[in-house]
Amino acid sequence: MATFITTIKFTPQGIKAIKETTQRAASLKSAAKKMGVSVKHIFWTLGDHDGTLIFEAPDDETAAALMMHLGAAGNVHTATERAFTAAEMDTVLAKVHGG
Repeated sequence: MATFITTIKFTPQGIKAIKETTQRAASLKSAAKKMGVSVKHIFWTLGDHDGTLIFEAPDDETAAALMMHLGAAGNVHTATERAFTAAEMDTVLAKVHGG
């Protein structure tokens, strides 16, 4: 499974209903599981972003579907990046300049 890291910023709607943020996170985990996604960590953070989500999905399309599901609720804006382990990066590097 591929690993993804998502940064999260609350929308005005999300801030207004901030007391429900942990309940929304639990709902996201449940929806993710139904999609075949494994949520590894959800963190609430200080600084430029309000949170970070780390999850594994079987493919980019499933990861995108989960982020669309999350965004459709209107409580957060997200930015998602594909993350690579050292072993995965070695596979990528083997393809550089014909391996």
